[in-house]
Amino acid sequence: MTPLEEVRQLVLSFCSRQAPVNLPRAEAAGQVLAADVVATEPVPPFANTAVDGYALIAADTANGSCELQVIGEVAAGAVSSLTVTPGTAIRIMTGAPIPAGCDAVVMVEDTERVGDNHVKVNRVVDSGAAIRNAGSDVAVGATVFTAGTRISPMVEGVLASINAKTVQVYPQVRVGVMSTGDELVDDGSPLQPGHIRESNRTMLLRIIEEAGATAIDLGIVRDNEAVLEQALRDALNVHGCDALVTSGGVSMGDYDVVKAVLGRIAKMHWFQIAMKPAKPFAFGTLSNSKGVAVPVFGLPGNPVSSLMSFELIARPALRTMMGFTDAFRPRVRAVLDEDVKRGEDGKVHFDRVHATWGHDGRVHVVRSGAQGSHQLAATSAANAIMAIPDGTGVQAGSEVVVTFLGPDSGPFRP
Repeated sequence: MTPLEEVRQLVLSFCSRQAPVNLPRAEAAGQVLAADVVATEPVPPFANTAVDGYALIAADTANGSCELQVIGEVAAGAVSSLTVTPGTAIRIMTGAPIPAGCDAVVMVEDTERVGDNHVKVNRVVDSGAAIRNAGSDVAVGATVFTAGTRISPMVEGVLASINAKTVQVYPQVRVGVMSTGDELVDDGSPLQPGHIRESNRTMLLRIIEEAGATAIDLGIVRDNEAVLEQALRDALNVHGCDALVTSGGVSMGDYDVVKAVLGRIAKMHWFQIAMKPAKPFAFGTLSNSKGVAVPVFGLPGNPVSSLMSFELIARPALRTMMGFTDAFRPRVRAVLDEDVKRGEDGKVHFDRVHATWGHDGRVHVVRSGAQGSHQLAATSAANAIMAIPDGTGVQAGSEVVVTFLGPDSGPFRP
């Protein structure tokens, strides 16, 4: 058997970053910047007020209380042509440009209106108070984001604020997903003897999208070598897939058509990994019509095995291709709240667990239920994977390494 880390290293050596592309900002959400972004406009673009209040000269308030003549008003989006002079003030709304002559703004809560055109200020105001200077958030020429930054909603907002119309990013990988086998049914029809409902492809399409890639549904391919070979080649040359994920047919069985076809048309590595579940795994490259070597991930057919091999091997490889610097999911040390027994078999066991924050401020885990490689229902309740080293098990209270699952990638509060 091959250690998991050795398999990962081999896979990652074939999965380099895609060539960068320039995209309109609105089309780049969720992708990773391939170049630094330098601001060509300041944020804010002009000095403005941080509060509703009165624009004034700070020296007028030196005695702690003063009455000023209100000579005008300016709202956000407007510009005042008036100049603040000693003894005068201008009513101003949050975000409005600072009028000429003004060096401070007093909050409206610290004032009292006197008649129609005077205001009483009830405190000393320091010069510069409540004024947001031009470029105080982002200055022209500043490197706002460096290459490797994922374009989150907040990042996209900043890009809009500096008028970055296009950005250079690593493109989303188009991942073709197919399930193989004569026994699979996905049309809702009654099951015939020996048939089962397809679930792997359904699951993989969603978690590939969640990983940041574009999932291409290639359907179920039956156990026919000619049909499978054509489906694989069409995935690359017709659908334009940058990577392929197959489910089923990579074990040591005599009827594994996937193994036969990929072994003939692709450059493949066949593994028995020292892990449970997901011991059988295949990886290689298949060249498209342009001669580009496209990564192929052959996942086992049991649903939990398929999930585990994707999470621990294929997912970080796909995210590496898309430029993610955090290709692997977060891992932490957690406290195991139950005894876990196992036998020595030369493998690391990856049990599915439910993680929560404990009152001690640490992450605590318990197994989510049955751990069979076919028992996806119990796995669906998990939000993390727990690594159990080879041996006889781990006692309650021990420290274990946990990898979080799902889009939130973190433990739930109790």
